[in-house]
Parts: sequence; C-alpha cells; structure tokens
Amino acid sequence: MVEPDPTLRYVERGGASVLEVGGTWTVFSMGRLRTAIDKARRSTDGGNRAAANRVDATQLHRLDTAGALEILQLAGGGPDTEVQTAEERHAELFKVVRDNMCVPPKPRHVDWITHWLEELGRDLIGLGKQTAALSAFIGEIVVVFLGACVQPRRFRVGAIVRQMLEVWIKALLIVGVLTFLIGVVIAYQGVQQLRQFGAETFTVEAVGIGMFRELGVLLTAIIVAGRSGSAFTAQIGTMQVNQEVDAMRTIGLNPIEWLVLPRILALVLAMPLLAFWGNMTGLLGGAVACTIYLDFTFVQFFDRLRDTVGIWHFYTGMIKSPVFGFIIAAIGCFEGLQVRGSAESVGQLTTRSVVESIFCVIVLDAVFSIIFLLANV
Repeated sequence: MVEPDPTLRYVERGGASVLEVGGTWTVFSMGRLRTAIDKARRSTDGGNRAAANRVDATQLHRLDTAGALEILQLAGGGPDTEVQTAEERHAELFKVVRDNMCVPPKPRHVDWITHWLEELGRDLIGLGKQTAALSAFIGEIVVVFLGACVQPRRFRVGAIVRQMLEVWIKALLIVGVLTFLIGVVIAYQGVQQLRQFGAETFTVEAVGIGMFRELGVLLTAIIVAGRSGSAFTAQIGTMQVNQEVDAMRTIGLNPIEWLVLPRILALVLAMPLLAFWGNMTGLLGGAVACTIYLDFTFVQFFDRLRDTVGIWHFYTGMIKSPVFGFIIAAIGCFEGLQVRGSAESVGQLTTRSVVESIFCVIVLDAVFSIIFLLANV
C-alpha cells in the first residue's frame, strides 16, 4: 500500500491563520516535502508565524515524533498552539512532543575574572581526580607486583627483556649524545665564568657535581619520558582502541600483570643503567672541553675529579633514577589505559603522558634535593 505524500497549507478561518496538514508525516517522508517546508517556514517568518496558532491535523494518515515536531515548529511551537486531530493517538503524540519542546537557554555572559576562576576551578578539580586515579593505579601495580613476588612464575621475563631492549639499548645513543653535549656546555660556561676570578680549574668540580647530582639523571629521565613513556602510552592506547585490552579481560588475563608490570620493571632496571651512561658521557664531554679551554689532559681531569668530587654525589643521582623510571612508566601505562574510542584520543593522551611525566620528574627531583639538603648529603 502506497502511503500518501505529506501536505501542508495555510488557510484563513474566522480571521485566523490555520495550518492544515495531511498525508504521512514521518521521518521517512520529510525529504519529499523539504522544499515546501522551507518555503512555508520562510513565509511564516515573514509575518504569519504569530497568527498560525492553530493546526488542523484531521487529514493525517500517519505521524511520528519527527513529523509532530516539524508541524509544531511550522505552526509556531508555542504552548498555546491548538491542534485538532481525528485520532486520539495523534493528539497524544502532539502533546508529548509539545511538552518536551524547550527554548534554548540564553547565553550567559560572564566577566573575564569569573571565567578565569571557573576555568581554574575546573582544572583543580580535574587535577585532583587525575591524582586520585593515578594513585589508585599505582596501588594496583603494587598489589600485582607483591602477588608476583609470592608466585615468581607470574613475572614475564621474556617480555621484560624485550622491553629493556627498547628502553635501554636503543636509547643509549640519544642519551649519550645529548649528555655529552651538555657536559661540553657546562665546562665551557664554567671556564668562561670562573676565569674572571682565576678559579677556572674548579670547572672540573662543576662538571662532576652537576652531572652526578642533577643533570645526568634529570636529562636522562626527560629523554626517557619523551621516548619510552610516550611509546608505552601509544602502544597500550592502540590496544585499547582495537579492544585488545577488553579481550584480555574477557579471557581472564589481568592487563596490569601482562602489559603494565613488564614495562615498569624494564624501565626501573634500565634507568640506573641509562643514568650511569649519561653521567659517563657527560663527564667525557666536560673532559674534552677542559682539554681545549684549560690545557688539561684527560688524566689530569679525572685525577682531579677523583680527588675533589665525593662518591656520595654519584650515589645521590643514582638513588633518584629508579624512582624516575617507575613514575615515567606508571604514567605512560596509566594514560594508555585511559584511551577511549579513537586514534585522536591516543595522540592527546600520549602528549599528556609526556607532559605529566616531565612535570612529575622535576617535582620529584626538587623533593629529593630538599631531602638531601636536610640530610646534609
């Protein structure tokens, strides 16, 4: 059976404008009357809209909510619009649609101070929620790790070794080059400044203490955050998008144990090795610069370094490295598990994981500095 096309027209009855509608007004028939509807809307916008407060829907054949909404909008859509129907179900549908029509709220204009305070409040609330979620995630990692310590076969040694290949061996070149250049820069700046006081030989101490205590481990952590932390987020985030993590949960595998724990253990083990490598290449860069600007030999540089720089300067930097590795890996995996729905989410959370990792590393470095200062180390 062919359904009749939707029809509409405006007529005058008793000095009032009435919208007559008939035929089939459903979501599937709207396209056949789109041109006529647009023309009718333009005509009512031109001056008849307020007068068309009655609808004659006695000739309707079929009606759904899309059609009822379109008819009420053409008639003005006000609460006092009178609708005449031939069937009770049509009248009830018009009533439901009219009761649920609402006027969009007027835009709220606020001054810039109020807007700034609102944004600040939202950011602080978001930061609190993010911190709480990350803390819960770290707690879950600790529980899984302790469970694996009780049952050592749960440690996936093969996965840990593969991850160490990625985060340690393949990172040696970039860490070595950058820390070498930083050592050259520290030595050059130290010579230029200390020469004014005739104390340029103290450049050796500046390079040694600076690399051992702060710059070696800090630069290594920043490089690892940008390289390995982002890779963790992208890898796990892609698995989230492809629903591989959900599939693991479905078959009874814990993603923390299978995806997160091997990456964290690999980075915790690799960070001290990378920090040591960064310290050595930084000292080598400082030695090269001193041989050029101070006429030192390599033997003289390292002899003075051994005599003037205590071993605790080296230890203070190495103590920080596994903590930095843990926080970088934890944030990278945490943000990867937060990915939802699309590749765009992977990119956004990868960027956020790098920013959060570097921020946390610098904050932790400041905390360690305060602790070592209080301990007089």
